[in-house]
Amino acid sequence: MNTPKKLFVKTYGCQMNVYDSERMVEALGVSGYVETSTPDDADMILLNTCHIRERAAEKVYSELGRFRELKEANPDLKIGVAGCVAQAEGQEIMRRQPLVDLVVGPQSYHRLPALEARTRLGHKALDTDFPEDDKFETLRHRPKAPRGPAAFLTVQEGCDKFCAFCVVPYTRGAEVSRPATRILEEARDLVARGVRDITLLGQNVNAYHGAGERADEGGDWSLARLIWALNEIDGLERIRFTTSHPNDMADDLIAAHRDCAKLMPYLHLPVQSGSDRMLKRMNRKHSAAEYLRLIERIRAARPDILLSSDFIVGFPEETEADFQQTLDLIREVKFGQAYSFKYSSRPGTPAAERAQLDDTVMTDRLHRLQALLTQQQREIQDSMIGRKVSVLLERAGRQTGQMVGKSEYLHAVHVTDDRLSIGQTARVRITGSGTNSLTGVLV
Repeated sequence: MNTPKKLFVKTYGCQMNVYDSERMVEALGVSGYVETSTPDDADMILLNTCHIRERAAEKVYSELGRFRELKEANPDLKIGVAGCVAQAEGQEIMRRQPLVDLVVGPQSYHRLPALEARTRLGHKALDTDFPEDDKFETLRHRPKAPRGPAAFLTVQEGCDKFCAFCVVPYTRGAEVSRPATRILEEARDLVARGVRDITLLGQNVNAYHGAGERADEGGDWSLARLIWALNEIDGLERIRFTTSHPNDMADDLIAAHRDCAKLMPYLHLPVQSGSDRMLKRMNRKHSAAEYLRLIERIRAARPDILLSSDFIVGFPEETEADFQQTLDLIREVKFGQAYSFKYSSRPGTPAAERAQLDDTVMTDRLHRLQALLTQQQREIQDSMIGRKVSVLLERAGRQTGQMVGKSEYLHAVHVTDDRLSIGQTARVRITGSGTNSLTGVLV
């Protein structure tokens, strides 16, 4: 019997990359690989990269440099780069880091077994195409192991919005939605393996328009229709989705937040800026007032919903007045969570050619914005004290008898009780609020 080869995968960035990494592990399982938690004894190291964060490519090159000693000690070690940096950099990765054997873009990871086979023959392997064959379809019949109670499920990839700061249309391609039948099949499989909470993923997930595969399924499914179909799966307790664009927040999706019992009261809806001038420069195609009216409609449908967003500070030509308008929007909405970044240019995007603001100015604005967001997050968390929430327990905590799970509002909740177990949904009364989590006791 052949000894399994060891595969170490490091995942950067977004939740979609977490999902992709799981699929890549499954794909390479066909080639005899099993996953390992350390690169030290790996036969193959695979970096699944993200191009969203600042200086993403340089950080990948720096990470690759750390593997030089491992490669020198084990010349048979194969090193690969996948994901959006691989798509953007392509052959340049191999030129700058000759120790890299394999480069594969996010649309081609189902071809990993063939690419890995080329490296075993002593060749370099590169695939950054946008192939016509469906990577999801290729991997759908792989053996599946039991897993934890929460999982991601990609339903849509790519984006047609072309925001001026974003590389997604160039690295992930145009918007493509998976067939509804395939998504429901994968969801049922996840539930059969122990999953109770599914987060639907897409670069622009609420632009989902998936076809059914039978005449009686209809021709074009919206995200809301897909959510209602998932709602019918026995054993599935919770449904979430991310990331959304304000322009695709349709009436039926807002109604689903009101009426669908399994759709959780949490919504990540990036706005990026509160300045109409900046939003136009970003090519966001909505105004601050339109965003605020949308928030009013969503909260009218689901008053207790927790809202999250993304913000970019220091976008080219942003003035202090523009920045103050962003703070004003944040004060009006009151976000429970948010992600915020200083603008950094991405090669090939329209904004990359524009003059960047002084880093000192951007840093100061980021600190002020994050202070306001942190204050709002803490106020909302503190308001949870005394409330009873439903917590899906996902893992053991650091203390004896402690379990950690997520509430309906995506808050991390710590509970200490010997009667609890992973996968259980517990009714918990919140007794304390920490920096990024809550504590509670079993009701």
